[in-house]
Amino acid sequence: MPLWSLPMSRAAELMDDPALPAAEHAEALGALATINAVSRTAAHVAGAVAAMRPPTADTVTVVDVACGGGDVTVAVARRLSRSTVGPRPQVVGIDISPRAIERATQLAHDRGSPAAFAVRDVLESGLPPCDVAVSSLFLHHLDDADAVALLGHMATAARVGIVISDLIRSRLGLALAVIGTSVLASSRVARIDGPLSVRAARTIPEYHELLAQAGMAAATVRRTWPERVLIEWRRTPPPARGGTA
Repeated sequence: MPLWSLPMSRAAELMDDPALPAAEHAEALGALATINAVSRTAAHVAGAVAAMRPPTADTVTVVDVACGGGDVTVAVARRLSRSTVGPRPQVVGIDISPRAIERATQLAHDRGSPAAFAVRDVLESGLPPCDVAVSSLFLHHLDDADAVALLGHMATAARVGIVISDLIRSRLGLALAVIGTSVLASSRVARIDGPLSVRAARTIPEYHELLAQAGMAAATVRRTWPERVLIEWRRTPPPARGGTA
């Protein structure tokens, strides 16, 4: 194994524990929002969605899977709404955690955002129909079987395409996670979960393999700062019908 490689290890993260005290959960979500802002996660996701949305439609519906505290969802909705050209965005965030959805709903209210939120277990129930399905920092929580199932649910629901932002597993990514959570977060949970997340993430070749397993070999996987990937998959339009004989 090359010296710069990092073996995969997947351990339960503190934020996924339903028994985590509400105050610590809220503090961790706040820390993650700060890290997402510094990483420009919403800018990357919104830019990819904007490139996908059909210009002739009146609205474009976006579902953010495993939206957590809603910071990325609200920021994506704001960025998409800035454009005076093209369809109006309708953005919905879904998450299995009622506490996260409660926080996300309050965040949208405080910022005057039209983004809506709902509790939903995407692996059990799939996601509602939409134009574009997006997700950030969720794929690394899942083993390959559940990740392929998630991608299948997203592809089934999305009429236009999928955008996913996640971590790259590398020693550089691990170092950035340790430094970033130390500098940007006072949350004990964030400082523990950040490095665990990097160790559980995939390399770029592993993302390509996962996408191939899900029938999405045509998806693009590109590196973004800081040691993240942006995955974009567009549904292939059906072939045009020929003229009548």
